Amino acid sequence: MRKFLVKIVSGVLGLWIAVNFLPGVDFTGSLQSLAIAGILLGVVNFFVKPILKIVTLPLRMLTLGLFGIIINMAMVWIIDIFYSELVIIGILPLFWTTLVVWGLSIILGLFFTKHHD
Repeated sequence: MRKFLVKIVSGVLGLWIAVNFLPGVDFTGSLQSLAIAGILLGVVNFFVKPILKIVTLPLRMLTLGLFGIIINMAMVWIIDIFYSELVIIGILPLFWTTLVVWGLSIILGLFFTKHHD
């Protein structure tokens, strides 16, 4: 449950940071609508991403894990396509938005997940 909440919070906060600080990332809706987009991104990252990671395991092994960034970019791109208020213009803003969301997910995961000894 904590991992799910971490994905949602990192999605919401990551999209907010990207919209406010990255050129080429625009959002035309309200703050609540941005929160919904972030929640959708968190849900997609929690449920769809593990399936894609299994399917693309040979590619990730061949590229020494770098294909994982492509998977993460695809998750953000899916939200961009299906959520009309979010507009990411170009591959570079998509890449930086992905890095922001991914980095927040890693940082929040370190702080808020239990470590069993």
